[in-house]
Amino acid sequence: MQSNISFALLATSLAGLSTIAGSLIGLLTCNPSPRFLTITLGFSAGAMLLVSFTELLQSGIESLGLTMAYLSFFAGILLMFMLDAFIPHVYMGERCDLHGGPGKQPDTDKERLTRASVLLAVGIIIHNFPEGMASFAGAIQNRQLGISIAFAIALHNIPEGLAVSTMMYSATGNRWQAFLWAFLAGIAEPFGACLAALTVMPGLNGAVLGAMLSAVAGIMVFISLDELIPVSRSFGEDHLSIIGIIMGMAVMAIGKLIL
Repeated sequence: MQSNISFALLATSLAGLSTIAGSLIGLLTCNPSPRFLTITLGFSAGAMLLVSFTELLQSGIESLGLTMAYLSFFAGILLMFMLDAFIPHVYMGERCDLHGGPGKQPDTDKERLTRASVLLAVGIIIHNFPEGMASFAGAIQNRQLGISIAFAIALHNIPEGLAVSTMMYSATGNRWQAFLWAFLAGIAEPFGACLAALTVMPGLNGAVLGAMLSAVAGIMVFISLDELIPVSRSFGEDHLSIIGIIMGMAVMAIGKLIL
């Protein structure tokens, strides 16, 4: 069990810190391609949806039965809905221009842009906590499932890190400060995993794990449908978004068959 916990924490940490890769892309290019963002977000959504319905929820049903698994699934959706309602965050493509580096930003007061950048980062930090718990719960179930979830989360953390660093750099012109905020957004996921380990592990059994996996499925479905797919399509590349979703599902399915 100790080795499973260590692996789960490692997988979650790698998924969370993939925001660093996104921040480096943003700071080095300051002009990410809409096609790249569309494919990446769509791919991540497709991967999350397939894993949620074919592995997480299925595992919950096997442990708890249909009624309790479904209740846990919708509890996960409700949790994310409440977080989104009470702690909204500006997501890339919704209200921020990712193509406006320091020399191209519109006539916007820098103080307001900096505040918006901080709110973006803080919102992502808070929303990343349940994602860390999701990755941890999957990895505790089995390593293959943990890798699948961590991979899907990592893919959409890259654009998140890109969004945070690009907005902050546009506001301040300070690359180090932009990188730091993206890093803070990323480490929220390992903290979420540690919280899950401390609060859930002492009483972990088949029923608790089944409820966690079902709730995690709900969390990931909400993230996919409420954020990833709409934002992926917001760049005006609708067909690429669908292609990315299908590719994400296909890669997860092929990986499950191979492994």
